Amino acid sequence: MEFLPNIVPDFEFRRLGYSEAEIGYAFEVKKAALRPHVEKRWPWDEAFQFDLHQKRYAEKPFFKIIHKGAAIGVVSVLQASDHIRFGEFYIFREHQGHGLGTKILCHVLALADAATLPVRLEYLKWNPVGSLYLRNGFQVTHETETHYFLEREPGRAP
Repeated sequence: MEFLPNIVPDFEFRRLGYSEAEIGYAFEVKKAALRPHVEKRWPWDEAFQFDLHQKRYAEKPFFKIIHKGAAIGVVSVLQASDHIRFGEFYIFREHQGHGLGTKILCHVLALADAATLPVRLEYLKWNPVGSLYLRNGFQVTHETETHYFLEREPGRAP
């Protein structure tokens, strides 16, 4: 998706470009949100994580999440011909636990339903975000030692 519709009046999604500042912002959100979960298993390797971030950033569109005028996170939503890929969904910790992530996820699910496309994603097994996905109709399709891979069929009620 080159464009992610806003959720009026509370949320705005601004497509991030390729400036150093925009890539850096997306990495800072990732680092703030994901680092505690990575460190449950491995040391945080800044250079490795930034390199991985840059690769993901080049592969798909990233959007800055703005809630009531404040930048609170990032999300990547990529529409392929047969599914929507949802990922790189990071919200600054001080904005977590208030239902904002649920509202954003449900927004993307509604867009996927309208396009009659399934939504796919993955997450670290020990990241508590998994409960959000399971509550919203996702099912595990497969797993690795470290990740669960999930899919939600169009119109699947939570």
